[in-house]
Amino acid sequence: MLEVNTAFVACVLICCYFCNSATQKTVDGPSAKDWRGGKAASFNIIPSSTRAAKAVGKVLPSLNGKLTGMSFRVPTVDVSVVDLTVRLEKEATYYEIKAAIKEEYEGKLKGILGYTEDDVVSTDFVGDNRSSIFDAKAGIALSKNFVKLVSWYDNEMGYK
Repeated sequence: MLEVNTAFVACVLICCYFCNSATQKTVDGPSAKDWRGGKAASFNIIPSSTRAAKAVGKVLPSLNGKLTGMSFRVPTVDVSVVDLTVRLEKEATYYEIKAAIKEEYEGKLKGILGYTEDDVVSTDFVGDNRSSIFDAKAGIALSKNFVKLVSWYDNEMGYK
């Protein structure tokens, strides 16, 4: 199992922005699951649930009970983005967080995790087979204990 130091994490709110999927409607119509799910995917940003928090808890058991999440379906054809709002137990600057992520990207997570400081948008990651690409320019810190981190992935490719 992957070992990642999560001791510094107090809690995490995950917000996933998912591109269109085959399960969504192309035009407004009935949905057996929920009213919002019946709305046309190409014309709406649709609030939804996500299993991402549960999946992260399975991969990183030390985060169980420390995270939850939601999602939005957005009218794009490929590539999704994860927005993590993190409260830290131990103070760290955004620069220090970026440096730690870059170190992992260059080390034991090379080929799995990506790291970019470029001005990127979703289509820049179409066909990228890494599990996630950290966007150093998209994140922000409110304080040394409260940060927002952003990471992209091609949901049709990154199954490492």
